[in-house]
Amino acid sequence: MKVLLAGGGTAGHVFPAIALAREVVSMGHDVGFVGTSGGQEGRLLSEAGFELVTVEARPFERRVSIRAVTAPIAAVRAVKACRPLVEAADVVVGMGGYVSVPVVLAALRSRRPVVLHEQNAVPGLANRAFARPARTVALTFPEARRSLPRRARMVLTGNPVRADILAVAADRDRLAKEARVELELEEGKRTIVVFGGSQGALHLNRAFADALRVLDRSDLQVVLMTGPAHVESVRASLPVGGAVTVRVRGFLERMELAYAVADAVVARGGATTIAEIAVSGLPSLLVPYPYATGRHQEANARALQRAGAATMLLDDELGGRVLADRIEWLLSDDRRLRTMGERARAWSKPDAATALARTVLAAVDGG
Repeated sequence: MKVLLAGGGTAGHVFPAIALAREVVSMGHDVGFVGTSGGQEGRLLSEAGFELVTVEARPFERRVSIRAVTAPIAAVRAVKACRPLVEAADVVVGMGGYVSVPVVLAALRSRRPVVLHEQNAVPGLANRAFARPARTVALTFPEARRSLPRRARMVLTGNPVRADILAVAADRDRLAKEARVELELEEGKRTIVVFGGSQGALHLNRAFADALRVLDRSDLQVVLMTGPAHVESVRASLPVGGAVTVRVRGFLERMELAYAVADAVVARGGATTIAEIAVSGLPSLLVPYPYATGRHQEANARALQRAGAATMLLDDELGGRVLADRIEWLLSDDRRLRTMGERARAWSKPDAATALARTVLAAVDGG
């Protein structure tokens, strides 16, 4: 059987697709990927051993411009280019975002079954548009149901997580020992991991630099992942001689090391971030990106907060003093930390890749 996956852009969109692809391959089937040349999918898929076919796809234009006027022409060309790809497949999976639009349209026109995967608690425009004609919509958050057509067929699978991240829960001690060597951390100190996604989050970086001027804890060490573009500017903004030990990285390929050594995480509210934090059994302080479409990161974060696994700050509340106070609160009670971690793990869906793969394959038989 041939499964065609469409999606890409950021690492947070690509990693679940790779996890799904590996599960499908392990079941004895073939996988193909369609994406764009401008996102991170090319590099990440190559490193994972998969090939990518690129097509022209554009994000939705909400203002009048030359790109907006020519968008319908580009869309027609993209759908036409995708027809041979989908006709060679048994089932097409749209992983969300504008990249999936021409592929899913071509699949519907070619009468190929379509499965959509919705990462977020607030579905994106593409998945809302295609939910009804799709064979199945696989959800990460049950909250997404309320924004999709009632007649759409929906199933809760969770968000597929990489095998390396899944290993954290069972192999934490060994990975944490490796992390302390790799990241130059001390054993016995509280460890917080701070990151804003694969590209970083400048506002979060700056607020944390300010928080370090308030935090007076020699028992605390921090792994601060700034995003590749912000390493030097953030490093220069850190206070000199502060009590907290800080290790600055632009990006960490082996995120399982960071999760294994962390006592808590400070992060944005991206769907993949939340899935990885939860499956690793970690308490978190979430600061959702405020300009995410439909405020979906806030909705994601609130879902984890309702589960008792996270605390949350809105971006417009974020500042050095507020962040320092919330970190102090988070670390002040060992029992609370432990309970939040347990609730995160209970909320997570470590079998999401298997559940989604089975949903995809069942769609071929009309299931």
